[in-house]
Amino acid sequence: MDRLVVMFGGSGFVGRYVAQRLLAAGARVRFAERDPRRAFFLKPQGSLGQVQFVTADVTHAESVARAVVGADAVINLAGAFDHMFEVHKDGAANVAKAAAAAGVGALVHISAIGADAEGRSDYARSKGEGEAAVRAAFPGATILRPSLIFGREDKFVNRFAGLIRALPVVPVIRGAVKLQPVSVADVAAAAAQALLDPADHAGKTYELGGPQVLTMAELFAWIARETGRDPMMADVPDAVAAPIARLTGWLPGAPITWDQWLMLARDNVVSADAQGLSAFGVVPAPLASAAGGWLVQYRRHGRFGAKRTA
Repeated sequence: MDRLVVMFGGSGFVGRYVAQRLLAAGARVRFAERDPRRAFFLKPQGSLGQVQFVTADVTHAESVARAVVGADAVINLAGAFDHMFEVHKDGAANVAKAAAAAGVGALVHISAIGADAEGRSDYARSKGEGEAAVRAAFPGATILRPSLIFGREDKFVNRFAGLIRALPVVPVIRGAVKLQPVSVADVAAAAAQALLDPADHAGKTYELGGPQVLTMAELFAWIARETGRDPMMADVPDAVAAPIARLTGWLPGAPITWDQWLMLARDNVVSADAQGLSAFGVVPAPLASAAGGWLVQYRRHGRFGAKRTA
């Protein structure tokens, strides 16, 4: 397969898994990064001449246009929790416009469940406006909306597992909100398929979730069991958590930002009428697939530690 795929944000958590899929399929991959050295660790995954690097920033249209020259397919995985509109909206528009101008055959845009141009949080609005910008510039784009993504390098399950390991009393904010965690490997499989075989997926939007729907409180309890920990779980009432998020969320190390608080106002699950992983022939992996691997590091004695059974 002699296809050139340009990846924006390819050195990140999800991007590295997508890149591995593409390289294994024989595609050439060009990593477009503000600092290409961030992606150098992926070079050994490909054979001689299979991996390329170029300097680009999604917020700079000219650099994006240079990066996609000669590409057969493009994927935008760039994301941020600051400067969100610049990255999620303007950056997405720059990528889509450049891909269209270059005559690229396939564009995959990674968004998120909850993307909504009318949403309360900046994250939801910026993602929603980004999707609209992509559709306007490149109608045939495939948009993937994953739920919260779990995997060895994630900043979600790992963060909670670290808290449970460190604290005798773990505060649980918005414990009733529902989540549908999805494996990073499954998201990567869907993205790679949409890039390499776009005919069946062009112009469609998919919501990607795992096989389990859990509340935030249930997720904390599951992580505790799998890591053999037994801390006290303290539900933090909204009347307490909201002022904390609004007044201290801007501080480094704050437990939750105001925008995160707003994001947790709605469930993060696949819509009843949405197409999902099954459209790609992917059987979603459960959270339990993480338990015997990287989560063991949070047990008291590592992989030799026992899980709590009661």
